[in-house]
Formats: sequence, structure tokens, C-alpha cells
Amino acid sequence: MSDLANARTSGSLTAKFWRGERMCLIGMDVKDPEPDFVGFSIEVESPGKKTFSPLRNRLAFSYDQAAKKAVNGFRNYPSPEAPFQKFRWLHFPYDPKDGTYKYRVTKQHMPSDDKLVAGDSVTVDISLSKEIYSDFLDIGFTRSFASSQAYVDKFHNDPDVIPKSGTSGMSFDKSKSPAGVYEWLGFEAYHLLFSTLDEVVNDKTLSLDVFAYDLDEPDVVGRFAALGSRLRIIIDDSASHGKATNDASIAAVKLTGTAGPDHVHRMHFTSLQHNKVLIVKKNGKAIKVLFGSTNFSFRGIYIQANNTLVFTNEDVAGLFSQYFDLAFADSPGFTSNALFQDWHPVKIKGEPNLQLCFAPHSSADLSLGPVGQAIDDARSSVFFAIAFLYETKSGAVRTAIDNLMKRDLFSYGISDKTSSLEITKPDGSVALVPFSYLAKNAPPPFSEEWSGGFGITEHNKFVVTDFNLASARVYTGSSNLSPSGETKNGDNMIVINDQRVATSYAIDALRIFDHLDFRARMSQASKLKAHDAQKALTLQKPIAISGEKESWFASSYVKGDQAERDRLLFSH
Repeated sequence: MSDLANARTSGSLTAKFWRGERMCLIGMDVKDPEPDFVGFSIEVESPGKKTFSPLRNRLAFSYDQAAKKAVNGFRNYPSPEAPFQKFRWLHFPYDPKDGTYKYRVTKQHMPSDDKLVAGDSVTVDISLSKEIYSDFLDIGFTRSFASSQAYVDKFHNDPDVIPKSGTSGMSFDKSKSPAGVYEWLGFEAYHLLFSTLDEVVNDKTLSLDVFAYDLDEPDVVGRFAALGSRLRIIIDDSASHGKATNDASIAAVKLTGTAGPDHVHRMHFTSLQHNKVLIVKKNGKAIKVLFGSTNFSFRGIYIQANNTLVFTNEDVAGLFSQYFDLAFADSPGFTSNALFQDWHPVKIKGEPNLQLCFAPHSSADLSLGPVGQAIDDARSSVFFAIAFLYETKSGAVRTAIDNLMKRDLFSYGISDKTSSLEITKPDGSVALVPFSYLAKNAPPPFSEEWSGGFGITEHNKFVVTDFNLASARVYTGSSNLSPSGETKNGDNMIVINDQRVATSYAIDALRIFDHLDFRARMSQASKLKAHDAQKALTLQKPIAISGEKESWFASSYVKGDQAERDRLLFSH
């Protein structure tokens, strides 16, 4: 059993299962689909279980009421009865378990009206273990599902789990929130953050150096305070963060009292101290580092789409430790140090090759040039999630993404604002999906979802190229991938040349994309007349029964169409 992907073919059916971070991407393909082929059923046997359970669909072949009411956002219909009419599906377990999952995918046929007959079937095992590279690298994503039917179902849309706009996070009482809500919302990023903090708190031989930007999560600050003088911290003091009433300043005052004034430093480089980093040290030597896009804040951990990386490695941690020491001393001209002037490779036998780059530097091309070049050189696919892409008007990354929209290449992108970056490719597919406030913009039935409060929801910063090839790589870190940030902010960027890591990021991009895409489809349906809406929200029967001109799968077999690329990319 592969620890990256497993594929199997039976008859005309091929299915490939890709390991994500506590989730599985299933790509499916059918050679010469029969006219009565109506989709795929998917069943799963979770770790510790002895029977298969069906994954469920939001859509069905028919309803006992109008489709606009029947399709209510929940997955009401078991896929053996309401098969998925898509060539890929992402299984995000409701409560993920560590271990091996067994999946069964079956072609479903409808030889006569409303009669389903199972066809070719494959069964495959795949491990969805927590750690991506044991004792070296672990990756965690936030769930970013505060606006979701899952949050409605599990926590009844409780909006009082984060501070309201204008109120302090440092004084917020988390004990009044539903049990388990923060672990659920923060997902693996929450686990990595708090397990690292608790490790240092409980081991008196360890100390912690911290870069913090947004800082208002009281349990995080409480862990910092528990360290006493074993903590050194640099907290951003730019703009609002520098005001005495801001949570960052309130946290700084508290930590000055527990760690001592010599252990708390406020600074902002030229513009922002934008790193979000924990450096674990033993006897003065860095042994582990946590970093990524996730701020140590309510929105960063519990609302936004973010990622976190933890390296248990002295070479990687040592580079961040050198960075921290230079910033903490804050000597005039310290950014002219060689650390800021180049990429720094880390090569360890048996582990992924990677390089790190630290900002600010005199030219943004140092860091952004390789990212733009990777996008230009991509041969199979590009996935990206860049929070503030709409604000970026120039630079190597922006230019490469603009050019990407004109290329005959599979791509998905996510940004946090519509602006001019909602681009439709020539084949009609949307290449970039805005992450807007769902409560304001989503149609019924999604109007019951909580918006997640005030502020952006997509905060990731990553680019993945050619995830399905040996040349796969991912660029990520705290960097907004903009020229101004690279020349003015304290920031970090990493490139990891590894298919398993790149696949994890690609799958999470798909998860967020699909989360939005279904809402976009619902929005389109809500504007249609009753008959057309019923058709748009109903599974399609074979054309011999429905009388339609084309089958549901016809577009996926059109040469050069984005739908064909989608079908082939994930299933082979």
C-alpha cells in the first residue's frame, strides 16, 4: 500500500485514491461509458469499523418537494441510491481517525427508469495517518468550516465562539463555548500549535522563541506566560497592533510581567513583523520549528483557511533561530546579513529537499522569481491560495498567474476578494474563485450558515505545481507573495520539492474550492425559474429516459475541455 496514492482498475472503471491531511481525494474514470451510466457510489470502512458506510450526496434523481427546498445543503442521500455525477470526490471524514481507510467505488447504471444496477467496482486501502514524514515534518490545515452545514449540524451555528468585532480576544471567555468546538475548527493546525506549546510548557529543559503578528488567543498567550523567562518573543507593533488597546499590546504587557522586559521585543521591520513562528530550543540549540500562514489568533486558528508546518530538525530550526536572533537584537542594518540575501537549501538523506528564504530583502525577485518561474514551467497543473492576491498589481507571481489564465493547463485558485481576479478561462471554467462572506452572498438554503464574523476567510499563502508528477513542489510560508511584502516585511517562504507534500496542499485547495463551488452552483440555481432550477439540482437520468440531448458525463470526454483535464488528472 502506497503512502501517497493507490490506484486500481476493474473492467472499465479506474479509481485513484490520494492521501491528504486527514482526508482522501478519489479520482474516477470510465473507459467508453455506457449510455445508462449514471455515476459512482462510494462507500468507506473507517479504522476500527468492520462494515462499509456509504458517502452521501446532496442531490438525488427525484424529490418529494421542489428541488430548491429538498436540496438543503446537507448530504441527505446515500450514494448507492444517489450516485455522484462527478469524476472526483473528496472525502473529509466528519471525525477523522488515524489509520487505514478502505474505500469501495462502484459504477451505477440505470437500465430502466428509477432502477439502479451496480457495475464494475474497486476496493482500495489508503492510510490517512496524522504525520506526513515521521520525526521530520508534520503539516496541519485549519478546517475553515465555520461557514458550513457541518458547523450548523455539529455546533448549531453558535456565533459566540470568537470575540465580536471591536471586542478583546485577550479577555474572551472560551469556557462558555461548546465542548470541542475549538479543536474541531482549528483541526490539525490547532493540534500542532497546542501540542508544541504544551511540550515546551511541560519540559523545563526547553525554551521558546516566538515571532507573533496577530496575537489575541488567550490560551496561546497563557502558554507563553507559563514559560516565564523560558520565553523570548517578538510582537509586531505596526499600525493598530502598536496601540495600547490592541490585543497584541495587551499580550505584550502580560508577557513582560511573566518573562521579563528583556524577553519581550516590539518591532515591525520596515512595514510589518509578519512571521508566525515558534522555535523550540533545548540547552540553547534550536531543535524544532513551527511556522506557516496561521496567526496566533481567533480568526487565524478557528475561522480562516490556513496552514501550519512543524519541522523536527536542527537545520531547519537553526535557520529560523538565526533569523530570530538578528531580529531580536534589532541592530541597525541587520537585514543586510547574508541570511536575507539568498535561498538556503536543507538536504537530508531520505527526507524531502527544501529551501528557505527570509524577508525582507532588497529585491522581491529573489523570493518571488522562483515562484513565478515554477508556475510558468508547470506541465500538468497549478493550485494556489493567496490571501491578498487582489492587492498585488505587479511582480513575478502576479504576472505568472495572469499568464496562467491564458494557458492550456489545469488550474484552480482561491483568493479572498472578488475584484478583477475572478477570471473565466476561454473554455468557460472559472479559474479563480473568490472567498466571500457566505451569510451575505450565499442563497438559500445556505443563508442559515454563520459568516464567521468580520474579516477575511481565506488567509492561506501557497502555490502548488505539478502535484501528480515527480517534479511536484509547493511554495508556502507567511509571505503574501507580493513585492512590497518581500522588501518591507519580516516574512518567510519555503519551497518543498516533494510529491507527497505537494499533494497534501493540492487536496486542501480542492477542498476549499469545492466548498465554494457548490455554493456558486446553488447561487446560479436560485436565479433560475422553477423548472430550470429543478433540473439544475437533480441528478440526470440516461438520455434514453430523460430525453436530454447530452448525458451528464459528455463534457468530460470533450478533447481539451477543463472537465476532461479534471477527469484524467486525478484518476491516473
